[in-house]
Amino acid sequence: MKKNILYLVIAAVLGLLCGYLIFGNDSDSTNAEVSNDHNHSEVSTNEMWTCSMHPQIMLPEFGNCPICGMDLIPADVGGEVLAVNEIKMTANAMALANIETTIVGNLTDGDTNRIISLSGKIAVNKETNAVQASYFDGRLERLNVNYEGQKVKRGQLLASIYAPNLVAAQQELLTTASLKESQPALYNAVRNKLKLWKLSESQINAIESSGKVRDNFSIYATVSGTVSGLMAKEGDYVKQGQPILEVTNLNSVWAEFDAYENQISNLKVGQKIKVLTNAFAKEFEATISFIDPMLNNAKRTVTVRAILKNTEHLFKPGMFVTGKLTREVDVNDEMITVPSSAVMWTGERSLVYVKTNPNEPVFEMREVTIGNRNEENFTISKGLQNGDEIVTNGTFTMDAAAQLQGKKSMMNKTGGKTMTGHEHHKGMELNSGEIESSQMMKMEFPKTFQKNFSKSLSEYLKMKDAFVAGNTTQVASMAKESSSRFKTLSVENLGKMELAHVQKSIEMFNAIGNSVDIEEQRNYLVILNENVVAIAMELHSPSETLYVQECPMANDNKGAKWLSMEKEIRNPYYDSAMLTCGSVINVIQ
Repeated sequence: MKKNILYLVIAAVLGLLCGYLIFGNDSDSTNAEVSNDHNHSEVSTNEMWTCSMHPQIMLPEFGNCPICGMDLIPADVGGEVLAVNEIKMTANAMALANIETTIVGNLTDGDTNRIISLSGKIAVNKETNAVQASYFDGRLERLNVNYEGQKVKRGQLLASIYAPNLVAAQQELLTTASLKESQPALYNAVRNKLKLWKLSESQINAIESSGKVRDNFSIYATVSGTVSGLMAKEGDYVKQGQPILEVTNLNSVWAEFDAYENQISNLKVGQKIKVLTNAFAKEFEATISFIDPMLNNAKRTVTVRAILKNTEHLFKPGMFVTGKLTREVDVNDEMITVPSSAVMWTGERSLVYVKTNPNEPVFEMREVTIGNRNEENFTISKGLQNGDEIVTNGTFTMDAAAQLQGKKSMMNKTGGKTMTGHEHHKGMELNSGEIESSQMMKMEFPKTFQKNFSKSLSEYLKMKDAFVAGNTTQVASMAKESSSRFKTLSVENLGKMELAHVQKSIEMFNAIGNSVDIEEQRNYLVILNENVVAIAMELHSPSETLYVQECPMANDNKGAKWLSMEKEIRNPYYDSAMLTCGSVINVIQ
């Protein structure tokens, strides 16, 4: 009995001890949890959140990724304090977006970006061309020059010709020779007649002294040069003044180059140009003597001509040559050259992203003023300084990251408070004009506007077809025409959101029209279609059935839409290899 009581006491003590240990630790853990929650809330105010799949997303509060919908995770920002419109990207995000930067500076004499390269050919100097013609009617009995490239000298015998009129004139000369004492005027008139047919004094005297009529007469070269064209052959009957051959003096030749539209502003008559050819390992200096005032519509180039001395006959017509000249810059010009990939156009503004911290990936958008375009480079006259480091690849990705963080961006001049989680995703849809946004917030357009908008889509659809064909020039032309059409739309009775879609469409049309790069144009096309499709979805009875089509792979796998009048897919975002990528997601009847 005592043993049982002892066991019960021991069990009770052990139970109390275990209960204390269990509940005591739980209380401590509860307090710790409360404390941790409290600390977490305090830290979260200074924390940034990102997406493991899309590290360019940086939001100040926890939520869902606006791209893929995954839960955001804390981002490592290193506790750095950023300026209002600065953004910071992680090394992982920089690598995934393939972002590259370049340090820029002033153009110098040794800067290769100042060198303009032109390709061309050696051509005959037509100013030295001479045509050897027949001075009387007749038949070519013999032609001593019978192939192109043959050299002739002045006074050289070129051909023998039988001329009936000349035979009659000789007979007149012999007749009047006996009357020259009594009728000197008649005699002199006959001699002058022969002189007009280019017979020399010695030839006329020989006929008169011999007293015989000659059947054939010789034609002599009046200039020296190289035969560049034969216009008659032996046995041909030729008329007075008819060309027999063309002679060119190759002591000087033309170097004719093709210059593209974006190079014309850098060229002028009198400018020095260095000419290089594969035949000789040296440069020849020449001067631009002519710039064609007419543009070749087929090649979109103008002819630039320079005269080359060719006394040693080194240059042969038809030879390929390269021209190098230095783009002239004013003494006080502080222009900076940047790659064209670094600049974003909005139609009104030109923007670049500048790295503000040399040791950290911190960037800020900056507006710049563009000067001339030289091949794949822009000259910046205002907005950048020597030594600035700018983004030259991945600029649009950088701009998207800035927009998501509510910073100043291409789409937002002033920046704004960044929304988080689902609110951010929803807000992006409203701003970009996605179809879902029109479902969340209904837009209304007057009947007159809808009718005129339907008619204005004709140029847009032509532009879409030009995108499919990859025709940059036609795309720009159709975009400018579409912009003009959209500007005529009556917007007086539109609401704020409706007006924003129309204005953004015009802005993107202008950006496409001012661009000369097809990939850049397609980037603007994504934004344009977000707005145009949003408006089109509110049309109650368009003049033609419209198909809303989407390619999930376009826009860096984020998807992009467009309008078409055909059900068949013709993708404007890619070349012919992915022409049919996409599907019809809606029909506007």
